[in-house]
Amino acid sequence: MKLSVVIPVYNEERTLPGIMKEIAAACPEAQIIYIDDGSTDRSLAILRNEKRPQDLVVTKPNGGKGSAIREGLKHAEGQFTVIQDADLEYDPREIGALVKEAEKNPGSGVLGSRFLKPNPNIYRRYLLGNKFLTALINVLFGAHLTDSYTCYKLLPTELFRSLQITASGFELEAEICARCLRSGISLHEIPISYRPRSIEEGKKITWKDGLQAIWTILRLRFLDRKKYGRTQNLRTKPGDWV
Repeated sequence: MKLSVVIPVYNEERTLPGIMKEIAAACPEAQIIYIDDGSTDRSLAILRNEKRPQDLVVTKPNGGKGSAIREGLKHAEGQFTVIQDADLEYDPREIGALVKEAEKNPGSGVLGSRFLKPNPNIYRRYLLGNKFLTALINVLFGAHLTDSYTCYKLLPTELFRSLQITASGFELEAEICARCLRSGISLHEIPISYRPRSIEEGKKITWKDGLQAIWTILRLRFLDRKKYGRTQNLRTKPGDWV
């Protein structure tokens, strides 16, 4: 099996039927792992009723996106694993391009960047927050990422597990990038599309998640040196690898 798709789900009854159809059509041969993170709406019932026979539905108490991804990685059997949100903001038809890029660059990760092509509907508050966190990672780890907080992160599955992610919430995004950079794992960025939803429609990330991300970045750069080693001195260029 080439690909595992890990999809964290928390109270997404409105978008779940659509994303389940889209991901099944875009990745028909992939292992699709849905992690229900303690939903209190009809999400779990929808997952069980509409999943394909080969799909896996895992349930757990609510703990955040990071905890759901960590649980999903335990079940991944594909050569590569990619994260897919359940909110229809990302287009599953673009996952194939991430896989192709990973196959061209063995042992590397691939990020889908929303800023390498025009995506004019990104909300300003999230744009500024993303830019700040990405800049902080770039400065502290000597990188040139353009979109550290993209959902689309694809890595060889065993490499993904070796990062030993500990995040429970949205700081997962920063932790994956930081751990890769600490380990000298190259990350390639390719352009992707993005169709953001509003807070009223269910967008969950807040300013508190931003503070947690800052702490995660600083901790991995300065406080975990003995456990994770020194940061690699990587020379990079935008849009290539970091």
